[in-house]
Parts: sequence; structure tokens; C-alpha cells
Amino acid sequence: MQVQRFLTLFSVLVCWAGPVPAADMKPLLEASPALMKLLTIEEVKPGEMRESLSLSARVDLDQHRVARIGASVTGRITEIDAMLGQTVKKGDRLALLNSTELSQAQSDYLKATSQVNLRRITVKRAERLLESGVIAEAELQERQGVLVEAEVDLRAACDRLRVMGMSEADLKRLDKQRNIHSFSPVTSSIDGVVIERNVAIGQVVQPADSLYTVADLSQLWLVAEIPEQQAHWAREGDQVLAEVPALPGESVSGKLIYVSDLVDPDTRTVTVRMALANPQRLFKPQMLATLKISKPGAQSLLIPSQAVVRENDKDHVFVQTADNRFELRPVKLGREEAQKRELLDGLRPGEKIVVNGAFHLNNERLRSTLE
Repeated sequence: MQVQRFLTLFSVLVCWAGPVPAADMKPLLEASPALMKLLTIEEVKPGEMRESLSLSARVDLDQHRVARIGASVTGRITEIDAMLGQTVKKGDRLALLNSTELSQAQSDYLKATSQVNLRRITVKRAERLLESGVIAEAELQERQGVLVEAEVDLRAACDRLRVMGMSEADLKRLDKQRNIHSFSPVTSSIDGVVIERNVAIGQVVQPADSLYTVADLSQLWLVAEIPEQQAHWAREGDQVLAEVPALPGESVSGKLIYVSDLVDPDTRTVTVRMALANPQRLFKPQMLATLKISKPGAQSLLIPSQAVVRENDKDHVFVQTADNRFELRPVKLGREEAQKRELLDGLRPGEKIVVNGAFHLNNERLRSTLE
């Protein structure tokens, strides 16, 4: 009798509780038409996950576009024409100096030209005298030898003036006017911007002194150091992406133009460089940057990073099982690159997942569980 009562009570309780869900049944969610409009659904497809290495970098001058300019002769600065930050053209005068050394060199040149002219006249006279039988041929040859020596001295004096910065036009003016000009200009050898000035009026300068530094800032370098353990990563021509924190949203792609063949013994690093176009001069030398070197990788399944939902410290995605029905499924993910996550397990190629709007769908799921 008691056993019969127990069986009757158990059947009532089972009917009241309803069917017991299977242990392996996965949670499903039905999305409303309004919610469906917020979702973007795509198939899981294979793609290439590029391998990358991020490095701290800095913006630097392109040393092929930098000129350190000095005086071509010893003298005293009398005028300054260029200031820091000034844009100059090739040939523009930066400063002017007065040089007694230049004056002496011009004087020597004028004396040498006079000697050559005099020796030429002497040789012509000797040629006429030889024809008349007044002098012997040996005397003519002697005078021709003296002329050759004078011409050698003239060429040496001319070369010295060229080294001191005088142009062919200056030499022609000196030949014509026969006036000594002791002022020598300091001129820019390239188009660019004055980034350094080490000169003042009245200063005595020598050819070894660096008075100005002019740089073409339209093209810069991005320089980074790779630890020697990862030096195999970098090859000339590798694709790179650069980001400068001081210029949010300004990212630049390019290629490595230089990879050092030597390891710095102090830092144990290898230097790499990327060419950085700077037509608007937004990038400034010594700005900090991040340089990411990318290499082609193997094909694998990839999903967008925004499709991932974190639940109980695990990664999940919403898989579409019907037109408006979705399943929250755990997945195993690998590394991330360019807003893509490598899929290691949990999905098959061709399955459809929510790639945009997973946040709204998950909020709806959480709300329904609380009701």
C-alpha cells in the first residue's frame, strides 16, 4: 500500500516538472526581427594569418638627404642670412665671411696669369728670332720650358681658388676685372630646412668647422632595433606597418630598405630601417613609433575579433542554426592579427556565425535567462 502511494506521488511530481532536458543539449536563442537587423552573419572561411613582430622604433633623418655645411676657406663671419627652421634652396647664401686667405689666393692667381702672359710673349719673340737666325733653337726650348712652368703654377692657383669655393663665373670675373674680392659666401648644397646653426657674427671659422646642417624632411627613416635572437625575422624588402602615437590614426605601410649585417656589441641588436615619406612634414625626427614586421603565414580558419564573446573566462561565438536561431558555442582561438583570430577548434568551414552584433545578441541571451 505504501509502495503504491509512493509511485503515485512520483508520477505527479514528474508531470508537474515537465520533461528533463538532455545533459548535452546546447542553449539556443531565437532572435526577433528587430534584433536580426542588427546582426551581420558570415561563413567561417580559411585565410592567411600573417606572422608579425612588433618593435619600438623612432623617426630619424634620412642621412642621404642631410648636408653639413661649412666654410670653404678660413675667415671671419660678417653676415648671417639663414636661421633655424628656415627653408632654403640649393645655392642659397647662408652666411658671408671675410677671408685674407682668399685674398692672398686671388693675388697669387693674378700673378700667375701675368707670368703666363709674359712667358707666352717671350716665346713668340724667340720664335721670330729663331726664324731670323738671331738665336739658337736651344734658347727657344728654354723659354718654352719656362712657359710650361708658369702654366703649371697658374693651374695650381686656379685649382686652389676652386677648392676655396670660387666658381667658373667667379674666375672669369677675376680674370676680366683683375680686382681682389675677399668675401666668400657659405651656401647650401641641397634643398631643405636648416635644422642646426653653429655660427655667429664675428666668429672666426675654418673649413673643418660645421656651420650649418640642412636636411630634406620630405623623406625620413623609421629606425628600429631587433634583438639578435629574433634577427632572422628581418629581411630587406619585408612588409612593415608603422604607427606613431603622437599622430593618432596616422599609420604608414612600407618595406624594409635596410637590415644591418652586424650585431651591435653593446645592445645585442640589429638595426633595421624603413623609408618614411613625409610630404606634409607631419612626422618629426625623434618621434617614437611602433614598427610591425609581417610575413606570410599558413592557411587556417579565421574569424573576426568582434565575433568573439567572453563567457566564464572562455571564448564563444554565436552560430546560426536556423534563420533566426543561434547557438552560443565555445571555441578555441589562437593569436590575433589585423582584427582576425585564428580558429583552432569549435567550428567547421562553412558554418555561419554572427560577426557584427554579437554584443546585442548576448545581451538578449542574458536578459532571457533572468526572466
